[in-house]
Amino acid sequence: MRLAVNIDHIATLRNARNEGAPDPVEAALLAERSGASGIVCHLREDRRHICDKDLEMVRAAITTKLDLEMAMTQEMQSIAIRTRPELITLVPEKREELTTEGGFAIRSLFKPLVEFVKPIRDHGILVSMFVEPEEEALSLSKAAGADMVELHTGRYSLCAAASEREHELERIRTAARFARREGMAVVAGHGLSVVNIAPFRDITEIEEVSIGHAIIARAVFIGLPAAIGEILDLTRR
Repeated sequence: MRLAVNIDHIATLRNARNEGAPDPVEAALLAERSGASGIVCHLREDRRHICDKDLEMVRAAITTKLDLEMAMTQEMQSIAIRTRPELITLVPEKREELTTEGGFAIRSLFKPLVEFVKPIRDHGILVSMFVEPEEEALSLSKAAGADMVELHTGRYSLCAAASEREHELERIRTAARFARREGMAVVAGHGLSVVNIAPFRDITEIEEVSIGHAIIARAVFIGLPAAIGEILDLTRR
């Protein structure tokens, strides 16, 4: 199982003082050297963490895969086509939220979504949808032209009781199998950490996990290479 590391919160720390450190590009390169198979960043409309210059510099510096998380807006479409990440992931975005709160509302946005992703795919950029682990959302993702889906694991990560966790894990397993049968690659992400990641190594349909906040938070105490190493150890098959 591969690990993609989200560097948004390196930029959050940098922006607290606006003095240039810590540098998201340096973090991205260190993550690659520590075993990350890709770098994720979310260029939000309000630029609350990653900014346009960060995206350009990360694109130029890294040698693995760049996954640009973005809202479905014309501005972001133009930025994606100009920047040429290997992959874009469409996520819902609200200015008042602290972090992404759920899967992409694909049912209500399906018709404009089909037209939105076409020029992105025409430029050779893969398209992923951040969706709930539900069959309808996965079917619509495939119909809209998605090459990949990222299953939202936020509900799983918040479960306190073991029975609730197992129920959510089974939803994720079922969704991952369905997505693979539909011919899409499968990623999982949101709220995953050393506390809850281990069961995912047995869901063989999931080929990658995307983790940001938990790794950066852990790195405050043990360093970024060690924090990445912990996740890699727990997901190694």
